[in-house]
Amino acid sequence: MSFSELGLAEELVRAVTEAGYTQPTPIQSQAIPAILAGGDLLAGAQTGTGKTAGFTLPILQRLMAVRRPTSPAPRALVLTPTRELAAQVEESVRIYGKYAGLRSIAIFGGVGINPQIATLRRGVDILVATPGRLLDHHQQHTVDLSQVQILVLDEADRMLDMGFIKDIKRILSLLPRQRQNLLFSATFSDDIKALADSLLDRPAMIQVARRNSTVEIIAQKVHPVDRERKRELLTELIRANNWYQVLVFTRTKHGANRLAEQLGKDGISALAIHGNKSQGARTRALAEFKANQLQVLVATDIAARGIDIDQLPHVVNFDLPNVAEDYVHRIGRTGRAGATGEAISLVCVDEFGLLRDIERVIGRVLEQEVVPGFEPDLNIKPEPIQRSRASGPGRSPGHAKNGSQRGREQRSAPQGAPKRQSDTRRSGGPARPGAPRPASSGPDGRRGGGRGG
Repeated sequence: MSFSELGLAEELVRAVTEAGYTQPTPIQSQAIPAILAGGDLLAGAQTGTGKTAGFTLPILQRLMAVRRPTSPAPRALVLTPTRELAAQVEESVRIYGKYAGLRSIAIFGGVGINPQIATLRRGVDILVATPGRLLDHHQQHTVDLSQVQILVLDEADRMLDMGFIKDIKRILSLLPRQRQNLLFSATFSDDIKALADSLLDRPAMIQVARRNSTVEIIAQKVHPVDRERKRELLTELIRANNWYQVLVFTRTKHGANRLAEQLGKDGISALAIHGNKSQGARTRALAEFKANQLQVLVATDIAARGIDIDQLPHVVNFDLPNVAEDYVHRIGRTGRAGATGEAISLVCVDEFGLLRDIERVIGRVLEQEVVPGFEPDLNIKPEPIQRSRASGPGRSPGHAKNGSQRGREQRSAPQGAPKRQSDTRRSGGPARPGAPRPASSGPDGRRGGGRGG
C-alpha cells in the first residue's frame, strides 16, 4: 500500500516522498483512514512505529480541506509530555505540511515565552505543547483554545507517569466540547483505560504491537559487572568496538552528569541531557549527537523522550530502569526505520531483581555475557538502589511521578478527564538479588518496526 492509497492529498504524498518514505507503517495504514473519517481514536503503539506521521498527516489533510478562519486561534492541539517530543512533533508537522500552507508552533518551558506569544498572535493552525507551558499561556491570556477541533494526547502513558493528569483535565475544560480526540499510548494501564473511557466517544481502536513487546531487530544483551566498574567497562566497550552515536541511560540526573564528565576524561566526547539542563543546552547536545559530532549522549528517561534518530545503532543501560516498562521505551530508540540496533545493559548485583522484572515484562530471558577482565565479584553484597525524591509513600520503587515542567509535583492518582457532552457512557520493589546466570546460547532478542514519523 502507498500513502496515496490511504486517501492523502497530493501535497502531503509529495512531502512524505521527499522525506524518504514510500510505504506506510502498520500504525499509519490503520490510523490515517480512521482519523480522516473524523471519529475518535485509541491507538497502542510503541515508540519508533511511525505514530507521529500517523496522526500529523491526517490532521494536516483535515485542516487543509476547510478554509482557514479569520481567528488566529489554533484548530488542532497536540499535547506531549516533554520539550524534546514537542519539538519533534512540530518538526514533523512542518516536514509533512511543506506544501499544505498551514502554520504551526511548538511551545514548551525552558525557553523565553515572548517569541511564542508573538507567533501565537500572528495565528497558527496546529499547536504542539507541553501541558505546563500551555497553561502558562492560558493564565497570561496569550492563547485561545476555543477553536480546537482536533486534540491529540501523544504518549499519554508517559504524561500520566509524569503527574500531568491535573493539568490535562484543566486543559480539557478549556476546549470545545465537540471535537475529535486521538489518544496514543505505548501501554494500556488502568489509568489510561480510565482516561480513554472518559475522553473518547466510541473510538476506533488500533494496537500494532502487544503491550510491552520488544520488536525483533534489536539485539539485546546483558553484561554482569561490579557496580564500581561499570564506567570502566562502558569505556572499554566503546573503544574496543569503535562505537559512535551511543545513547546511554542513567537512573539520575547527577549520575548522568558524573558519567558524562568521566567519559570526557577518558577521551570520549560525551554530554548529559536531563531536566535540570537549560533548553538551549539540551537542544545543542541533541543536535551535535544527531549530527554525529558527539560520540555519547547520556540521558535520563524523561529527557530521552522525543529523541528520534533513524540510524541510532547503540543504546546502553548504564543503570537499569526502576520501572520495567521503561526498558522497552529505552531500547526503542534504536532499531528504527528497518535498521538493526543493539541494546546493552550493564547489570550489577543491586539490579538482578530489576532485571528479572524486565524479563517478565518482555516475556523472555536476556542473554548474559561476562566480558573478560570484568568478571563480577560474587561476594559483593547488594545495596539499595537510589530512588527518586518524588517517591511517595505506598508507591512501589521507581513508580514515583516526576514533577511537571511547571515545577509542581502531582500526587493524586489519575482519575480520568471531564466527559464530553455527547458521551453517555460511564465516566514491588525489586525481587531478591541473585547471582549472574551463565551466558545464554539462545537467539538474540530482536526488535523492529518502521519509523515514518
